[in-house]
Amino acid sequence: MQIDVYNPDNYTAGIPHEQFAWLRANAPVYWHEHPAGHGYWVVSKHADVLAVSRDFKTYSAEDGFVMVDDLPPDILDMARNQLLGMDPPKHGPLRRAVITRFTSRMLAALEPRVRQIAREVMAQITAPQEVNFVESLAGDLPTAVICSMLEIPRDMWGKIRHWSDLQTSGSDPDLGGTLEETHQASVDMGTYGFQLACERKDKGGDDLISLLINQEVDGHQVSEMEFASLFVQLTVAGNETTRGLISSGMHELLKQPDLYQQLKDNPQQLPTAIEEMLRWTTPLHYFRRTATCDAEIRGQAIKAGDRVVMMYSSANFDEEVFADPMTFDITRNPNPHMAFGHGIHLCLGANLARMEARVFFEEFFAHFAGIESVGEPVFIRSNSIHGFKSMPVLLTPA
Repeated sequence: MQIDVYNPDNYTAGIPHEQFAWLRANAPVYWHEHPAGHGYWVVSKHADVLAVSRDFKTYSAEDGFVMVDDLPPDILDMARNQLLGMDPPKHGPLRRAVITRFTSRMLAALEPRVRQIAREVMAQITAPQEVNFVESLAGDLPTAVICSMLEIPRDMWGKIRHWSDLQTSGSDPDLGGTLEETHQASVDMGTYGFQLACERKDKGGDDLISLLINQEVDGHQVSEMEFASLFVQLTVAGNETTRGLISSGMHELLKQPDLYQQLKDNPQQLPTAIEEMLRWTTPLHYFRRTATCDAEIRGQAIKAGDRVVMMYSSANFDEEVFADPMTFDITRNPNPHMAFGHGIHLCLGANLARMEARVFFEEFFAHFAGIESVGEPVFIRSNSIHGFKSMPVLLTPA
């Protein structure tokens, strides 16, 4: 089989399941050429992705960052100040500083605000109406939630989403821009985060920025520059992955109306269903690591300096881990998917995304009497982000 899991065109019909299944069965550690001339190892089995995720000493996030394409030096320096691009010991104190703002208690306190935002988003639909579900509903909630947590002025919310789209969907002609525009979006977003941190330093606010910039954990206080990079990570992750989870999850329910009705009648089943939506959707296809020393994966020699790409969207369909993996099963339990990664870089906002999705569906079922697909959804052209850019539906309020 011809394998090309780099070309973004091969993701315009969704996850390239046929290629990933072949890799898992025949070449679970596969050398893949890169258009820039270098290559990288594609790791496709669940157990191997898990092992690479756990072994941060051998597989570094910091050496080359987490994207398969190398970043320009100035962007790479800024990216290394993001948590997802840090290795220990630098990683630990900053992560502990941030994680205190994503505890179960903090999220429980935030839930009423998330529910209010969801209701406000849905209240805009007052009569039967055709909309792009991704933009009008699934995208509005996570943008509003993360911007509200950071107390970003309302007139900047659209700009935040635009910057986010440029960075994650630069290969899509409808969402991205030139390479220069993509890199500039990262710089502009980081600069804006730096400005917000400077404005709120020592001001005693209770928004997320103030809480992060004015606290000390293990003797470490988050600097304005560290926060600038952290701001990029929080806002981009807060937008893209949750939007993909909600829209792709709804699409699967519309394909199987009995499942839609089951969850509408039994919303207490939503937490388990959302785990399956996460596995099925896998909003992020991969993250990269760079080998710090000679190593071995499944008998394959890995040389120091080699790029190693963990394919989450393959691991989440591994036949050795998931029974009947190509079936969307909202009762699947246990469900050890890796939609949020694993190990020390497990997504900080994982439980926030779960809560947002649960609240979204609860409020959607209450507000709308019906939803009908009126056209095929269109995937983002990206080898990194998995999700729709459009999903036309007809909504009928209750």
